[in-house]
Amino acid sequence: MNTSHYVFQVRDLDFYYGHFKALIQINVDIQPQKVTALIGPSGCGKSTFLRCLNRMNDTIPNTRVTGKILLEGQDIYAPEMELTELRQRVGMVFQKPNPFPQTVFDNVAFGPRVLELVSTRYELEETVERSLRQAALWDEVKDHLQRDALELSLGQQQRLCLARVLAVQPEVILMDEPASALDPIATDHLENLIHELKAHYTIVIVTHNMQQAARVSDFTGFFWLGELVEFSPTARLFTTPAHELTENYITGRMG
Repeated sequence: MNTSHYVFQVRDLDFYYGHFKALIQINVDIQPQKVTALIGPSGCGKSTFLRCLNRMNDTIPNTRVTGKILLEGQDIYAPEMELTELRQRVGMVFQKPNPFPQTVFDNVAFGPRVLELVSTRYELEETVERSLRQAALWDEVKDHLQRDALELSLGQQQRLCLARVLAVQPEVILMDEPASALDPIATDHLENLIHELKAHYTIVIVTHNMQQAARVSDFTGFFWLGELVEFSPTARLFTTPAHELTENYITGRMG
């Protein structure tokens, strides 16, 4: 991939829940095959912003967006943008694991079947295996593919949800607090996985855990009251922040 361009270019983005302005003039560029972390206190707009990147907020009544979000130069809010195509290209892993009440195999096979990405059973089986391997889950479930996904541990369920996203070959993976329901060992698994996946995917992760942001990300954005206060390489933001507000937040003086 040519790293001289950006995967997402966000320009003058405002977002409203009814009359409430939740995002204010967001401008940011997201680089390919990097991990971008979004930090800030609860209710500051970071998850709202994340959900703008694949238009998940469209499902919420009485919301509206102004400004632009370009994905590979294409305006994702343009009338001609196909939502199915957008959500295939920009997958999402949610805060709580949400596997379908189906088998492990059928969870991962769901997207490729619906989107007709495979034409034979052999191709489908290959896709399921590849996705589970990428999600570091294959060795744990390869002999239990017909098991109910809801019987897996929470950490396994979250990796299964990641495999489900990977099965449709996205360009971007959005993660909204993906480790918040996991124990420390499962969290460590997930963080190692993020490091491996960024070789092939662009990842944007919302996290309350500043140590996690420091560990996994290349770039970090700090949100405060709907504004993106600061965005820079992670090491710089955590060691020499440009704004006093950022410094006060990361040192625990407020937030």
